[in-house]
Amino acid sequence: MRKQLGATVVGILFIAGLVGCGLILAAKLVPAYLEFMSVKKILSSMATSGDLKSMSPKELQASFFKRADVGDVKNVKPEDLTVSREGNASVIAVEYSIKVPVVANISACMDFTASSSAQGE
Repeated sequence: MRKQLGATVVGILFIAGLVGCGLILAAKLVPAYLEFMSVKKILSSMATSGDLKSMSPKELQASFFKRADVGDVKNVKPEDLTVSREGNASVIAVEYSIKVPVVANISACMDFTASSSAQGE
C-alpha cells in the first residue's frame, strides 16, 4: 500500500501565515520607499532645470520644500537637507531616517541618502 503524499492543512496554514506576514511588512515599508523615489525625482528635476546653477542655498532649500509639498514628501525636515558649493559645483544632499511601526513594539528603521549636483558655468 502506498503512503499518501501532499500538503497538510497545517503546512498550508504555515505557508499562508508566512505569506501574510510578508504582505503586511511590504504594505508598511513600500510607502517609505515611494517617498524616497519622490525625493530622488525632486533632486534630479532641480539639477536638470538649472536651479542648482543659479540659486543661492536658501533659495534651493525653499525650492526643494515647495516641490516636496507637491510631491507629498512628509519625512524630510529642513535639518536633513544640505546645500553646499564646492568650486563650480553646487551640491544638494538629503539624508534622513524613517521609523515605521510594524507590529506592537517592533519597528523598522530605514535610512535614506540622495544627492544631486550640477556644474556651475
